[in-house]
Amino acid sequence: MNLQKTDGTTCLIRLLFVLGMLLLPTLVFAASPDFKIPGIEVRIGAGSGSGQETATALKIVIGLTLLALAPGIIVAMTSFTRIVVVFSMLRHALGLQDTPPNTVLISLALFLTLFIMSPVLERIDNEAFEPLNRNEISASEAVKRGAVPLKEFMLRQTREQDLALMAEISNHEAPRTIDDVSLVQLVPAYMLSELKSAFQIGFVIFLPFLIVDIVVSSILMALGMMMVPPVVISLPFKILLLS
Repeated sequence: MNLQKTDGTTCLIRLLFVLGMLLLPTLVFAASPDFKIPGIEVRIGAGSGSGQETATALKIVIGLTLLALAPGIIVAMTSFTRIVVVFSMLRHALGLQDTPPNTVLISLALFLTLFIMSPVLERIDNEAFEPLNRNEISASEAVKRGAVPLKEFMLRQTREQDLALMAEISNHEAPRTIDDVSLVQLVPAYMLSELKSAFQIGFVIFLPFLIVDIVVSSILMALGMMMVPPVVISLPFKILLLS
């Protein structure tokens, strides 16, 4: 027992000796008078104070903020959610778990979302971003103008009962005009409507593939081929049905 403790102590001493030999040249070099550590100097000054620089800084801050919130905005305020859910249900209807992969589905959903939202983005660019870039309107006015096309698009896809439900939950009266609708009420109502629409479309797409599975399973049971997976036989017919 004492021998083991002595061996452990000896190994520790050897390890410390090796580390000391490795660090000794660095310590000697640092102790020399010619050794200087590079530093970073931060200056906080008044600057030129021009309005153009302030506007540019605000645009950079707004751009970075929108970039950070872009995933949430895409999911909550565009048709991306509906497209992704429909693609996912279509993949399950085919009986394929990982084909096509999630990267392909998300990429397709993003480009289809860009195609669907392109008129809205053009209106936002023409009515909000370009006047702000020319310093014709303020940032708050640009936000108000940019929200109008997005509200109109979301309201066209939102069910009235979902919007009324959100207004009731938030203890507000049901909005009568587009100006009365706030994004706090519109965004969750829009997401609920998008999920309902996605599941309805998914059901309509899923039904033919389900019928193919039932027919193939019935034929295999009648032939006594119970050991053959029905997916192996039904998959080519499903792909043919898609094409």
